[in-house]
Amino acid sequence: MLSPGDVRRLARPTMVWCALIAVILGVAVPSCSGGGGSRPAGTPGESAATPQRSWAGTEPAPGFPPGLTWFNVATPPSLESLRGRVVLLDFWTLGCINCQHIVPDLKRLEAEFGPALAVIGVHSGKYTTEQDDESIREAARRLGLEHAIVNDPDFAFWQTYGANAWPTLVLIDPAGKIAGFHAGEGVYGVFQPIIASLVQEFDARGMLVREPLPLVTGARVASTVLSYPGDVLADGRAGRLFIADSGHNRIIVTSLSGELKLVVGSGAEGFADGGPREASFRQPQGLALSADGDTLYVADTRNHAIRAVTLATGAVATIAGTGRQLERLPANGAPAATTAMASPWDLLVDGSQLFIAMAGVHQLWAIDLEAATVSVFAGTSREGIEDGPRRTMATLAQPSALASDGRYLYWADPESSAVRRTVISGPGDVETLVGTGLFEWGDEDGVGRSARLQHPQGITYADGLLYVADTYNHRTRSVDPLTRTVTTVAGLGERGFADGPAALALLNEPGGISSAGHLLYIADTNNHVIRVLDPQAKSISTLALSNLALAGPPAGRVARITRERVEAAAGGSMLRIEVRAPAGYKLNSLGASSLTLVSGNPAVVALGESQLSWSSDLPGVNIPVPVNLGPGETAITATATIYYCRAGEEELCLIQQVEVVLPVLVTPTAAAGEIPLTIDLSPLE
Repeated sequence: MLSPGDVRRLARPTMVWCALIAVILGVAVPSCSGGGGSRPAGTPGESAATPQRSWAGTEPAPGFPPGLTWFNVATPPSLESLRGRVVLLDFWTLGCINCQHIVPDLKRLEAEFGPALAVIGVHSGKYTTEQDDESIREAARRLGLEHAIVNDPDFAFWQTYGANAWPTLVLIDPAGKIAGFHAGEGVYGVFQPIIASLVQEFDARGMLVREPLPLVTGARVASTVLSYPGDVLADGRAGRLFIADSGHNRIIVTSLSGELKLVVGSGAEGFADGGPREASFRQPQGLALSADGDTLYVADTRNHAIRAVTLATGAVATIAGTGRQLERLPANGAPAATTAMASPWDLLVDGSQLFIAMAGVHQLWAIDLEAATVSVFAGTSREGIEDGPRRTMATLAQPSALASDGRYLYWADPESSAVRRTVISGPGDVETLVGTGLFEWGDEDGVGRSARLQHPQGITYADGLLYVADTYNHRTRSVDPLTRTVTTVAGLGERGFADGPAALALLNEPGGISSAGHLLYIADTNNHVIRVLDPQAKSISTLALSNLALAGPPAGRVARITRERVEAAAGGSMLRIEVRAPAGYKLNSLGASSLTLVSGNPAVVALGESQLSWSSDLPGVNIPVPVNLGPGETAITATATIYYCRAGEEELCLIQQVEVVLPVLVTPTAAAGEIPLTIDLSPLE
């Protein structure tokens, strides 16, 4: 793995030029820690749509470096195996907001050009933890990436192709020659006409391959009640917990003990206001509560918008943002409802002000809730860690978490592994409490500049201390804002899942943290759970969610199985349903499992029951259903939602939706006996 110094050396060759462009345009360059720009093949300024112009490359693309880990493919592709396709290499790192911004563009290009285009994500991770296979695998699931991805931890791919920023994209024509490159966002508009021209040209030559690559996505079939929860907000006064269930595109409200009270959002990605089941979000993150406790504000990150939830009814309304990513910074006092935003990540209410960690442009914004206007509060929009006057000199680095003690506004800057602050009222300077640079990180307690964090994404203030979700170190740390002393509070510093003594507990990239009473609630993002930390007892546990039926099954993700045909004799019989959890797992009584039976032809199979349910903590259940059989052939369809968990980890509840089709042939010559229908979850795990 590369050290921070190695990454800095490889990834910063054009930062001075990058900063110059930022000053000229008055907006942050849309690339992380590197240069921006594009160089398509051909004469600058010439339209890709010009029919006589060929966009084919002239220089052969270098071969892919060997010995790397690939994802979403059965066999690692080579440049030779990709001949006949347009290839788009996307050099990215999972924590980079600009890399996340171009995902919709990549998906749009893939949908438009189909198998003629092969997108390959080259993950050249900035941070140590980002170079882990498991981090990349989880990021691919979280972002919904189904194309081939390769882990480039030592920057072999990066150096071979001369990348200098995240993201950098390299276009290779179907003959295996480089057609151009682009660093930064705006990917669809740059590449769509050139890809269209290449597809047309090579198709006319008979050199285009339209067969899909053999992809094997790493998506789980079973789901969890929570999916990549990005943030949590505890309301001690009313005994409520608000959870950004980011992977399920919804907000869940529970009691502090975990009983589900309200679910807001249909679960499908979208941007619609309305009631709790009609409204839709797109991977929401930060949460804030109004002073009266009646309204929950939601940072709808991928929709680039701020939503308001009326908690009495669950109704959702958009109060800021247009649903589209901004192209220019707004004037101060701009109407909030019509002002575009860029990946708002966290929120904080102070009086009539709603502060926003605007990660996508490295700034803090503030909405005047009474005037319904928005203004920049801190940050020039250039990525950095410079202190100074908050609006004219200070630079931020993807701010993603907010907290306040009433005097100061504190935030976590993940891309500089820093904790910063400024006074919340009146003019003031930005100060850095912890953190030293964009390429300085680590896992060290200490005081001020001697302490090291790694991409922290959560922060809260309680009892005179700041508590930080030190995301990539899999820890929770405290920061004393007076002495700037950093102390580990929980987490062994290894990825995993284990409760018990705080110092030995295992977390997995915790992304959010909040406090109520003497307890801290942690969004343990990649473990898909909420953890409860008691700093006084120095212990950590997992919040057990209950009343799970309120959440309902997640949208989609149904495993469909067709069994071999069963022959049976006419007359009265029994359908014997057996549900089995995988080895080491058991059914979970925290959720009521259910099963619906349908006969394709009741004259052949008449069911005595059609709706079944059970709550069990056993490894399996066996349910007999009376049936009456007549001559002929049909099928029984069983549709089930089954709750189960690993033995000893009941709080980490899994949900499996499965549809089993059992063909049945009833003949006079068949032997009498029961009809077996088995639902074995083992192959689905």
